[in-house]
Amino acid sequence: MALTIYNTIARREEAFTPLDENRVRMYVCGPTVYDLAHIGNARPVVVFDVLFRLLRRLYGEAHVVYVRNITDIDDKIMARAAESGESIDSVTRRTEQAFHDDMGALGALRPTHEPRATETVPEMVALIEELIRRGHAYEAEKHVLFNVPSMPNYGRLSGRNRDEMVAGARVDVAPYKRDPADFTLWKPSAADQPGWDSPWGRGRPGWHIECSAMSEKFLGFPFDLHGGGLDLIFPHHENEIAQSCCAHGAETFARYWMHNGYLVVNGEKMSKSLGNFFTVRELLEKGWPGEVIRLVLIGTHYRQPLDFTEEALKQARTRLDRWYRALGQIASVAQGAPGDTEGDAEFDAALLDDLNTPLALSVLDRQATRVLNATPAEVAPLASSFRANAAKLALLAQDPGRWFQGEAPAGDVAEIEGLIAQRNAARKGRQFAEADRIRDALKARGIELEDGAGGTTWKRV
Repeated sequence: MALTIYNTIARREEAFTPLDENRVRMYVCGPTVYDLAHIGNARPVVVFDVLFRLLRRLYGEAHVVYVRNITDIDDKIMARAAESGESIDSVTRRTEQAFHDDMGALGALRPTHEPRATETVPEMVALIEELIRRGHAYEAEKHVLFNVPSMPNYGRLSGRNRDEMVAGARVDVAPYKRDPADFTLWKPSAADQPGWDSPWGRGRPGWHIECSAMSEKFLGFPFDLHGGGLDLIFPHHENEIAQSCCAHGAETFARYWMHNGYLVVNGEKMSKSLGNFFTVRELLEKGWPGEVIRLVLIGTHYRQPLDFTEEALKQARTRLDRWYRALGQIASVAQGAPGDTEGDAEFDAALLDDLNTPLALSVLDRQATRVLNATPAEVAPLASSFRANAAKLALLAQDPGRWFQGEAPAGDVAEIEGLIAQRNAARKGRQFAEADRIRDALKARGIELEDGAGGTTWKRV
């Protein structure tokens, strides 16, 4: 069964056929590094991580090239540096590292290439020069602007009419613009602002030209697939198409476009003023494991709106607890053991059908039920398939015992295990009141003991 995806520009599901099966190329818009990544930023990272993993299985790890950029020059970055008193480089490097740490906690792989905008300025200048040469851009008062009317099919990705595009662009109708819809490719920099030399004076690039230049530098032109959030369709992705196609005199930039749906929190748009704005770092520090957050993000089909709630986190934790109990029952079974593959075809078909992760997760639910209800002799044939399918979604990556114990500091673990040893000694000495006291004290701290044939184990509840 072939991979099918919903192609935004075609407005239908299509079979995915790369230009070259030996070099499948994907670009996804990355972060602007001025602040910690919020949960809405994390959704496309996780969605396209699922796709990246799937493409690597289909075509081979060495044959898939995934590029996700870092926007490290932007007015928001300059404003944050001014507020904090840090250098721009310090702000961007610190924030970029935090982004990598947080997305790593969610199980996301690093892309093949992760170019920084500031390292690709010469390519941006060259692209702008070509647009001017072809009559699709013009210089005005030290700015360079894209001439939107020069592209007859501008707007085909978003499907907006001209009035909607002008209103939605949210750009100043500066007096030097030939048309209200024209957008900035290059703008002048003040003496205290970052800038680069160019044919139009010292300045810096506009946001849209950055992705056109970085994608071409690492993927060539055209390439297979471009992804991002629904909010980027207009104006960002529309403008990328305009710049890249007009610079090459071509009709196609990326052959397939994929967009994940919006994320809301408790049914409302995420906003600091509403108190429903959550960064990934905050959720991790509150004790929510990265796998729980990841499961919430893929529990809804990527094209649908996602309502991120505390209840959704609790449900995901409960679901993972159940899967880890199943994993615990098969922990002694060899990874490569041949076995029962019931559900594998349905699992793979779900992912191949426009990344239907909810259906794939339901297969894991059924497989976990079979494992939990199996006799010791029946567990072995089920083990390999259950593990492998979970791994395809970067789930169940921990040891079951570690999962239930949580990310406890080493000192806490030593203390807990010391108290368990004291309780065992008390029980052995028939000092049951003391054993119960230790058990109850641990329970009050959210630690549950389980006595079994192999000894006493513990987990956080």
